[in-house]
Amino acid sequence: MTDIRQQTVRRRRVFYVPGYDPFPPRRYRELYRKEGAAQAAISGYTLDMQAEAPGSGDYGWRVETRIGGATTLARIKVLVWSDLVQASMRRGIVATYGLLVRTLWIFASTGALRAMVRLRPGTMLAGAWPVAILTGQLLVALALGGLVWWGVGRVLPGWGGVLLGAGLGAVASAGILNLARRFDNKIYAYYLLYDFAQVAAHRGASGPDLQARMDGFVNEIGADLASGDFDEVLVVGHSSGAALAVSLVAALERRGLPERGAKLALLTLGQAIPMQAFLPDARRLRGDLRQLSASREIAWVDVTARGDGVCFWLTDPAGVCGVAPEGQTGPLVFSAAFSETLAPETWRRIRRRFFRLHFQYLAAFERPRDYDYFQITAGPLTLADRYAGRASSPSREARAFSPHRSLP
Repeated sequence: MTDIRQQTVRRRRVFYVPGYDPFPPRRYRELYRKEGAAQAAISGYTLDMQAEAPGSGDYGWRVETRIGGATTLARIKVLVWSDLVQASMRRGIVATYGLLVRTLWIFASTGALRAMVRLRPGTMLAGAWPVAILTGQLLVALALGGLVWWGVGRVLPGWGGVLLGAGLGAVASAGILNLARRFDNKIYAYYLLYDFAQVAAHRGASGPDLQARMDGFVNEIGADLASGDFDEVLVVGHSSGAALAVSLVAALERRGLPERGAKLALLTLGQAIPMQAFLPDARRLRGDLRQLSASREIAWVDVTARGDGVCFWLTDPAGVCGVAPEGQTGPLVFSAAFSETLAPETWRRIRRRFFRLHFQYLAAFERPRDYDYFQITAGPLTLADRYAGRASSPSREARAFSPHRSLP
């Protein structure tokens, strides 16, 4: 329990940056409601939540917690870029296979793919998944189409049979590919390809639409940071959103932090930062990593887990990019240790559901240690105070792997 005498936050503003997610942001609000109530019951505190400005279309919510005699109010908002994700996924099947070839070429030819495999071979199985599945689907479709063509040719010899067989074979092949795509919400091959492709599209740099959206986010966060209404402004980046969160916080620091008032903090969860930062034109991101890893004003905590197969677990993003400065101050890197902090029955149930595991950072733990997403986002301690004196995991990887280390 937290003693009220230790309370350093009475009002907090939280900005959550999702990963590459085409779904509406309301899912995060409902996930917080369900899992926050579960964690509060497990850990013995109270958590009350309500939507902020119902009906406004702003997917924010208010949370009041009472922990160890301390009452804290948090206002949480999702920074929405799902519309940009949806736009990037609007491709036909032929265009998708062209995108597969282009994306694979960019990662391979720049050396980023080899470096990521050296860093975390297991994680890169996620990168191999769309290549293997989509290639397999194409081969099955072509085989079926060829079989139809051959069969029609046997029944109707001559050019008429050849042309009819070719047409029917093409229809059969297209039907297989369309059917496979309809079931992609079960196997996520297209989704993972699009995630890698949006990073590779500008060889690691942010596209103009995304950069414009991020500039707006910086203005919004900056206004709350300067308002004097909060004790802490916490930016949370999850999955692919971790790289965006790093750049947002770095931009805010460059603008100048308030001398008094809210503390700015950064929490990255299940991060895939090397996927972008290892590409040649990710100079701005690498510069942001270098800046934040030397900051004495901003607390940065990075939480991953080996059980999460689509993150770069226990990696220091600045270190593996080769841009960590002398006198590095952050981030604090440690594991959420899913296999130990979840009940055995929960771990058995979800351990092979890799997307469910990737969202576990935002969920309840039956055996929590010092990682509790709901106390971090709505509890009485700043991120810096909560983890004061905490050391990074001894298994943290900080050796340089990136083939590209240039800065802006």
